[in-house]
Amino acid sequence: MPEPQTAVDKALTLLKSLAELDGEIGVSELARRTRMSKSTTFRLLGILQRNDLVERAGSNYRLGGSLFDIGSRAYGPTTPLLQEWLLPHLADLHELTGETVHLAVLHGTNVVYVNKLHGHRAARSPARIGARLPAYCTGVGKVLLAFDHDAAEAAITAGLTARTEYTLADPGRFRAALGRVRRDGIAYDRQEAVLGLTCVAVPIMGPAGRPVAALSIAAADRRFDAARFAPALRRVAHEAGRAVTSARARQTVPTGAGALSGV
Repeated sequence: MPEPQTAVDKALTLLKSLAELDGEIGVSELARRTRMSKSTTFRLLGILQRNDLVERAGSNYRLGGSLFDIGSRAYGPTTPLLQEWLLPHLADLHELTGETVHLAVLHGTNVVYVNKLHGHRAARSPARIGARLPAYCTGVGKVLLAFDHDAAEAAITAGLTARTEYTLADPGRFRAALGRVRRDGIAYDRQEAVLGLTCVAVPIMGPAGRPVAALSIAAADRRFDAARFAPALRRVAHEAGRAVTSARARQTVPTGAGALSGV
């Protein structure tokens, strides 16, 4: 027999329901969607509002600003700083190519997309800001796994599920591909995550000589010559790495005691 929902369970249900919306919603409709009484919904929304987790807009409610601050730190304390330091370089890459560009970090065996700028001819892609995808089938993921043996082996152990007919699902072939990525410093995703989408990715190296993030360019496979953009991608990633190293040197917070631990 399932345990009864606590007030915390119900409050989290409200937040998740609000997160699925693109806009605002009234108490009655939110209560209907979450199958709670209107009085319970109203009471819990008041508590969430006092904690800036939801905002009131007239008689409607939407997610509050504190959730953004919490969410931006979900994948480690360095992520907001990387977003700040590397946004100019992501913008440079977008201007140079006119294509959709991504900034991603490794989280376990997944990649998390922490920033994205759309091109005018953006292809359908599951990579949105805050989204997680299996690292093994993405360009940014492969370029990060190539320099993290433990994460790569964990991904293989978990299973390389074929998301498309082009996914590298064989462990031997996948390890060989990562070896080429380490050698060449560049990775390609040729319709491995989504049919019709191709991308090229390179690592952004931190002061410890290991990747702190990855940059990629993505476009529709039918028109995208990924190799043509490789020189610009490498150049921007090199400058981005220098920016991270320089910003790290300017920080006064001791390593391990604050924002830059691990960078």
